[in-house]
Amino acid sequence: MSKKRWTIFALVFAGWLLVGLAFGINDYLFSEVHVQFYQQPLSLSSVLMWELVYWPVWASFSPLIFFIARRFPLERAKWLRNFSINIAAGLLITIIHRTVYLSIAWLFYIAPDESLDSLASLFRHLLFFNLPTGFMAYGVILLVAHVINYYKRYQQEEVKASHLKAELAEAKLQITEAELQSLKMQLHPHFLFNTLNSISALLDEDAQAADEMLARLGDFLRLTLENSGAQTVTLQEELEFLRRYLDIEQVRFQDRLQVQFDIEPQTLSAQVPNMILQPMIENAIRHGIAERISGGRIEIRARNQNAKLLLEIKDDGAGLHSNPATSNGQGVGLANTRARLQQIYGALHRFELVNAEEGGTLVTLEIPFIVDAATRLTV
Repeated sequence: MSKKRWTIFALVFAGWLLVGLAFGINDYLFSEVHVQFYQQPLSLSSVLMWELVYWPVWASFSPLIFFIARRFPLERAKWLRNFSINIAAGLLITIIHRTVYLSIAWLFYIAPDESLDSLASLFRHLLFFNLPTGFMAYGVILLVAHVINYYKRYQQEEVKASHLKAELAEAKLQITEAELQSLKMQLHPHFLFNTLNSISALLDEDAQAADEMLARLGDFLRLTLENSGAQTVTLQEELEFLRRYLDIEQVRFQDRLQVQFDIEPQTLSAQVPNMILQPMIENAIRHGIAERISGGRIEIRARNQNAKLLLEIKDDGAGLHSNPATSNGQGVGLANTRARLQQIYGALHRFELVNAEEGGTLVTLEIPFIVDAATRLTV
């Protein structure tokens, strides 16, 4: 038996000794009532000897009663059967307890009635005496055992529910990350298809430019692979990735493409979804720059505004009305961007495409300003 079980058993035994002490003092204080039965006054020592044997014997039966409570719990499906077993076991244990108690009392000459000099006569006169009190003691122990068992089962169910909840949350997170990864992977072939088309077109017009574009595409792909496992990166990393992309487009458009960055320094540490800006820049180049002989200008701004990271991308092109797909945000890149933002931030983000007041298109992205990459949002 482990040390813990011995400690519990010792505490239970001590508890029953206290019960016996309490009953003994009670019997002594009301000894006049007992005189009518025993024909003589009771001394404190004699009643303590009875009670300090009677109740510790119940303590020794407690493990058996706890076992019965565990083996035959009062569950709804088997309550009648188990209740009957509990009652039958109670009657049997109460009689056995009485038998053991009287045997000890006779052995050590502390029987309530010392005139009964044989054990058989003691059983004959006192075996069923005070039996209801014994059955009540069994009932109290059984009740405590059932309460403890129900409490343990309740705790186990709570722990089980907590684990299940954690597993469901983890499964949901894995599904979300898988969906995000799937959406992100759709961006790569989309971008590569457009870039390779541009390189193919340059091969006939400017082989050196095509070669330079291929080299920058290699740098861009290397950086992409390095961050391929990250769902979010710092804005500084995202802008570095964006500059590699713009290097490629710069070879293609030369002086026709002008880009201006207006970034607040404190925003560089903020977390943003990996590759979130590239589709918007690509969209601005395609619809705001590529179709114009004179080229155009793209402005990229980042602000920390009321605990929100505000990102704006503005071009000076023809605006939304010139392209239906862009105006409703249903192009492949923009649709995936919108889906990724919804997956990560839910209602905590804002993503808008509007006509800029001075002409062109203004894309606004507002997300929570988060610095710690380990922070997860509840959406």
